[in-house]
Amino acid sequence: RCSSPTRHSRRSMAKGEAKRARSTDLVSRDYTINLHKRLHGVTFKKRAPRAIREIKKFAMQMMKTSDVRVDAKLNKHIWHCGIRNVPYRVRVRLSRKRNEDEEASEKLYTLVQHVEVEGFKGLHTEVVTDV
Repeated sequence: RCSSPTRHSRRSMAKGEAKRARSTDLVSRDYTINLHKRLHGVTFKKRAPRAIREIKKFAMQMMKTSDVRVDAKLNKHIWHCGIRNVPYRVRVRLSRKRNEDEEASEKLYTLVQHVEVEGFKGLHTEVVTDV
């Protein structure tokens, strides 16, 4: 057991700095989001708007940015069968990008784009390098 309180604070500060540096990287990853479980029990007329909110919430958790922007094609895909009939799963590409706006409160934002796939069997989270 350590008696000095300064040793703990130095150690935790170093971990925090490393974690912060990792989250500031510009990176793109492909995820499969199961909307079916996130929309269970939601009123029919609120399903598509809730799906968009759930996608944004998922992107915030994965990319650790509060500024999340949903691409128009993904929005179109969620709404293509109407407000009630949202797809069970959706494959998305989350890209952490630099904010071009100088007076923005956040330096980074997340762009969520739709990735078209044949089926969802055997898909895992993948880091995308050629974007």
